[in-house]
Amino acid sequence: MRILIDPLTPKPRVVKRVAEILASGGIVVYPTDTVYGMGCCMTNKKGIDTINSIKNSVKPRSIMLADLKEISQYAKVSNEAFRFLRSMLPGPYTFILPATRLVPRLLQTNRKAIGVRIPDHWFCQALVREAGEPILTASVPLTHGERHIDPVEIDHHLGHRVDIVVDSGILPDVPSTIVSLETDAPELIRQGLGDVSMFG
Repeated sequence: MRILIDPLTPKPRVVKRVAEILASGGIVVYPTDTVYGMGCCMTNKKGIDTINSIKNSVKPRSIMLADLKEISQYAKVSNEAFRFLRSMLPGPYTFILPATRLVPRLLQTNRKAIGVRIPDHWFCQALVREAGEPILTASVPLTHGERHIDPVEIDHHLGHRVDIVVDSGILPDVPSTIVSLETDAPELIRQGLGDVSMFG
């Protein structure tokens, strides 16, 4: 199933409908400020297993939050790291931080860390708030070596394995920039969309 939204105009009824799908154990594809994401509620183990199957990978995943106020519940953040996050989020970044006990172990890295995303997109922030818990987030997998940027194609390839595709039009073919904040010094892991000049 595919549902259209305006990338600039919030639609509370659509958000509520998608949140209800998440609450019932569903998997959704949604637009972010980078590429299309695929996710389920953080506590939905069956959903996580399905996403791992779709991705053909069991590597640690990231969680999507609504705002900075939530970060300390799910990640250990020093004052210095928080100031850095505040200057970068919301935005096209994934930050790797030490995880708290609220994060399911299967989402964490071997070093007990978790990726955190707060996309600069009204739908993502509204969806997390409506869902009432973090949403596991992963990029939509490649097909034939190409990233899916067209929601019509995503629905064609994945519509039978997910519960809904939220269509916000074609997005740029650039993923988020990944930065580790596991130590005091930010470490650039992957350059994607977003300014990286602060990393020298």
